[in-house]
Amino acid sequence: MSLPPAASVESILEIPEGTIAISHSLNVQEIINSVQDDSAGATAVFIGTTRNSFKGLEYQAYTKLALKTIADIVRNAASSVTRSDHQPQAQRDSSYVASLVRCSVHHRIGTVPVGEPSIVIAVSSPHRKESFVACEQILEDVKRKAQIWKREFYEGEDEDTAQWKENY
Repeated sequence: MSLPPAASVESILEIPEGTIAISHSLNVQEIINSVQDDSAGATAVFIGTTRNSFKGLEYQAYTKLALKTIADIVRNAASSVTRSDHQPQAQRDSSYVASLVRCSVHHRIGTVPVGEPSIVIAVSSPHRKESFVACEQILEDVKRKAQIWKREFYEGEDEDTAQWKENY
């Protein structure tokens, strides 16, 4: 794969369902705090970090399109994740009771050293099941659909031999 078609830039997009950001650094606690709400009984968080099997990773994104794609992914999760079975049927069928309270998806660009986060997804919901399901759905869809590429650097190999790969 050749170099991505557009230079990566930092940007943030606020939508009613939450926040989507692409940046050179991630503050995990701020991201978690951004989805907290008194109506949320659960917050699920996924933190993807660079493993020690790499010397490091470098991420590039077609930022404008990646933000739009991730926003669509979050909207889809918010509309498709259903209320837990342990809720009374009237509450599960009610359109005024949301399954998710808020989502935040932050993806890092640039070089990400071993042990540091490259993506943080935080999802709050009234109950745990919805937040777990939505968090995983968002992660898998971002990896499959977002216009983000990574280049893996391996120990003992020349960085010039690293290849750009799709982010899944």
